[in-house]
Amino acid sequence: MQGGVDFLNCLHHDLSIKILMSLEDPADLVRLGVVSRSWRHFVITNGLCKNLCRRMFPQLSRLDRVNELSGIVKRHAEAGPSKFMEWEALEREHRVFAFLARGCLSFGLRDCISEAIIASSTDNYPEERIDNTLEPRDRVARRASYWSSKGQSNPEVPEMLTYKLAADLCVITDINIRPFQAYFQLGYPIYSAKSVRFRMGHIKSSMDCLVDDSWQGSSDDKYAWTYTSREFPMSQVGSSDDKYAWTYTSQEFPMSQENSLQNFRLPEPVLCIGGILQVELLGRVQRQEMDGLFYICVSHVQVLGRPLAPGFSIQILEPSEKFVLNLLSYTEPTVPEQPSSVSNLHMRVRGLEQIVNLLRGNVDVEYGYGWDIDDEDSDEDEEVDED
Repeated sequence: MQGGVDFLNCLHHDLSIKILMSLEDPADLVRLGVVSRSWRHFVITNGLCKNLCRRMFPQLSRLDRVNELSGIVKRHAEAGPSKFMEWEALEREHRVFAFLARGCLSFGLRDCISEAIIASSTDNYPEERIDNTLEPRDRVARRASYWSSKGQSNPEVPEMLTYKLAADLCVITDINIRPFQAYFQLGYPIYSAKSVRFRMGHIKSSMDCLVDDSWQGSSDDKYAWTYTSREFPMSQVGSSDDKYAWTYTSQEFPMSQENSLQNFRLPEPVLCIGGILQVELLGRVQRQEMDGLFYICVSHVQVLGRPLAPGFSIQILEPSEKFVLNLLSYTEPTVPEQPSSVSNLHMRVRGLEQIVNLLRGNVDVEYGYGWDIDDEDSDEDEEVDED
């Protein structure tokens, strides 16, 4: 700064911090750190990147500490001067939060749902299971594709759909939901909810070991099975609050009774800590003529955001419910060739399932809504006549 004035040396310490914290882009703080050694020292010692991240995402208030596991060479020895060790810790925090802020604001937007976990109820399992909501289309192999709740005489009974996201840390901006229109029923009723609400959080640590153990390899590698039973349907019941700790709950959003992909944009981007998102469907508007009960049916759910993998992971600390933020890599995530690549995969799998069921004769094909078999037959007849 030769020939200039360093305002950080001229202004009061608190006023300098107030001015710099008025910046909204974390990249500006990083640029400030390369202006001079004194400015870098000021930015790091006052934790400006950390404070900016906490201001952007209040969910970070539960953060206990950060770990940098990216393989960066540590310059300090295990023992050394306390001030030097303290400076190394501040530098580490600065790097981690600078990269976190960058990821939260600039990583590519995509569909963040990894898999469907459970629905609070399912009317006709497995044909109307929650997995169908990962399919963008409302029909696969000429059969309706949707999730349906069980019928209720009380229209105020809510339903919940719970999903696992693509990463432990995801910045969520929008949730899109398409209610299902029953084109095979008289009047083409749309089984939407009155309103929706969203919750985000993580699996309680007491459940983590159960989940991890259940996914460690194939049991066929350890056991020789001498009998296999037929399939039995299982109902999906139980309170999700027993399994999940919610760190964010949104406001209620009104839902229209329309057969369209309805957008619900969160007031501010939310940092989902733990990779679990739940859709609460509040209130029922459509009664089924056949049995006089109220249902909620959903064709498709899409969650838009920025997964912060493979750069970050978290570790939940019990019983405080605080968490440790681990930085695994400074590598940015690769952008999928198509934003809907995960959905397309589910689409193909479900399409094959439906075709196999049709060939086995396990399901009845329902035509309609533009798939009239009589029209197809007439088209074939016309082609024969032309010949």
